[in-house]
Amino acid sequence: MRIDCFRCKNFKVTWDPQNPRACVAYGFKTKQLPSVVVKQSSGMDCMKFVSKAESEGKR
Repeated sequence: MRIDCFRCKNFKVTWDPQNPRACVAYGFKTKQLPSVVVKQSSGMDCMKFVSKAESEGKR
């Protein structure tokens, strides 16, 4: 399954031109999508994905 970081509440855009994307849950910034980095480094899909739609609906 491909994780869409843009639909995750943990995804953030940074001001850092070298690392414009970040994952708050894992605590890192990267040039790639965080889900791609997680998959490359662990061999597993991101386990911290939380849908923005689900988290906003619970308010």
